[in-house]
Amino acid sequence: MIPHRPDVLLQGFTLFKNFMALSERKNGLSQVRIIPENGQEHYLDFGEPAYVAYVISNPELDTKVLRFSYTSLTTPNSVYEYNMETKGEDAAQATGSYRRLRSQNYETERLFATATDGTKVPISLVYKKGFEKNGQRPLLLYGYGSYGATMEPNFNSNRISLLDRGFCYAIAHIRGGQELGRHWYEDGKMFKKKNTFTDFIDCADFLIENKFTDSAHLFAMGGSAGGLLMGAVVNMRPELWKGVIAAVPFVDVVTTMLDETIPLTTGEFDEWGIPRTKTPMST
Repeated sequence: MIPHRPDVLLQGFTLFKNFMALSERKNGLSQVRIIPENGQEHYLDFGEPAYVAYVISNPELDTKVLRFSYTSLTTPNSVYEYNMETKGEDAAQATGSYRRLRSQNYETERLFATATDGTKVPISLVYKKGFEKNGQRPLLLYGYGSYGATMEPNFNSNRISLLDRGFCYAIAHIRGGQELGRHWYEDGKMFKKKNTFTDFIDCADFLIENKFTDSAHLFAMGGSAGGLLMGAVVNMRPELWKGVIAAVPFVDVVTTMLDETIPLTTGEFDEWGIPRTKTPMST
């Protein structure tokens, strides 16, 4: 019923009596695809370049209404009801702050940096309206890139103060995550782990080239396995950063993976390999 498409990650489905709703991911963005029993399929249009949308609990079988959740870098999480037949939507839960934040104060973009090997790496950005791209604005670039974890462009109120003080906040959707599908993860682990680091650096260079910031105003941030990323990029390109926030950084991978008495070690051989052997998964 659902033919395979190599550029689309099928994440789940919800069945109704006369409709089927598919949760998919393409080009690093979540999307919802509606397939009627009789009629032409369509995708929901969310009207923003970077966002997160996913189907939530829909216990009714015989209904035309789909409930889904939506958030973005400018939009607090809201729940919607969508009529799959008329293609109409209403906010089932939407606050006044949602309307104000999205329509008046902040803007979001989604760009693609070209990595060293030619791969296109998505970047999600948000800044306050009036942000001047003069190459001298402060910018905080966040990254993770491990375990196939997807870093979604969702709303976080902690960033508002930063944006109001003139910062641009950017998420580098680097390899090692799963934003663009399973291959995106496979190309950022084991012997290809260096792609995670170079992708992040290439994203930073791209933002400088496009006048979002310069090295005197560029900050990097990552935590845990993202802290490993920070340790790598600050050593590979120390002149690129004004500052680096390495939160609880996992920066001694080899020593940790050699100690099998640590509870998490053996379960992470799939991610980091086995240092005692020449091949990553030998026993």
